[in-house]
Amino acid sequence: MPGPMRVLLLDAGQTWRGTQRQLFLLAVGLREHGVEPLVVAPPRSPLLEACKLGGIATVSRTMRGGLDVLAVRALRKLIGTWHPSVVHAHDARSHALAMASLAARRPHIPLVVTRRLATLPKGRIRHGVRVARFIAITEAVRLALQNGGIAPDRIALVHPGVAAPVVQRTRPWRAECGWPADRVVAGIVGPLTETRHRDELEQLVANFDAETRAHIALVLLGGPSSGRTEVAGVPAYRAGFVHDVPAALAGLELLLHPGGAEGLGTALVEGMALRVPVVAFAAGGVGEIIAHETSGFLVPAGDARGFADAVARMVTDPARRESLGEAGPAQAARFSSGQMVSGTLAVYRGVTQKAASTPPLG
Repeated sequence: MPGPMRVLLLDAGQTWRGTQRQLFLLAVGLREHGVEPLVVAPPRSPLLEACKLGGIATVSRTMRGGLDVLAVRALRKLIGTWHPSVVHAHDARSHALAMASLAARRPHIPLVVTRRLATLPKGRIRHGVRVARFIAITEAVRLALQNGGIAPDRIALVHPGVAAPVVQRTRPWRAECGWPADRVVAGIVGPLTETRHRDELEQLVANFDAETRAHIALVLLGGPSSGRTEVAGVPAYRAGFVHDVPAALAGLELLLHPGGAEGLGTALVEGMALRVPVVAFAAGGVGEIIAHETSGFLVPAGDARGFADAVARMVTDPARRESLGEAGPAQAARFSSGQMVSGTLAVYRGVTQKAASTPPLG
């Protein structure tokens, strides 16, 4: 009798961001479904350490680029000895390495690639038929792949999932930063927390009216960690990439996403699950997860004045913040880790069944 399905999960990232958190949740969920996952990640990466602590089988492998010959050789050997049912690449570098490692020698092993950005695919070879299925994490990503020439039947829409947040201890931002009780503590997530977008963030906050600026304090989650600072004269704290995300989000009264078209924005889902209302630009996948005026406010992409007005409404109306926060958990439940695992597993089963029914070449 055949053994359990085996899935080789590849990620070349060195940090702990949304991609790595999703891969870890997927590996845990696959194991619970009787699938055997093996995670390949760089040495000393947070993902590798998290998998080890969670009892997930791992392989440490340096992946310097998509043309890393040593990494390709090592992956070929691993594939040849471990015999995965599916290879699943989670970022651009591991996508390229998986293509080179599988090449024409193992055409029977399906390659699945997760796409997280709503940009047109580049490279006919990398996006050719060797990829059995692309997983798009949002409708915007799915449309970008389709507009880039990839057939609809090669794309599966599987939204990212968030584990039900468990808060051991709420992070006390107001006490930690010495902010007075009349300041609404608002967290900022997304690209504008990064150093290269500092001017854009300053300009955005400068649009806040005088009352908002007098009654808000900002926590920048992501980007560099440098402690207390100011953004356009507003008290702020650069927290960087925090390890205990639920504790950090639970300590907020408002969550802002003023960035561009990134992935789904799983921090927003976690925030809603913790009853933190959201203000965000309706860009990329973000507009797919927030119910406008139910669990937060959506503002047309690039409308800085509209964003500032929405923030003002939230800062000056605690009852509105509370009502929108109360609706958050029900909205967040649509993006559970369980649905993400089930959707991905359905993709695996589909591509393995097709591979089994396809006669070998030659």
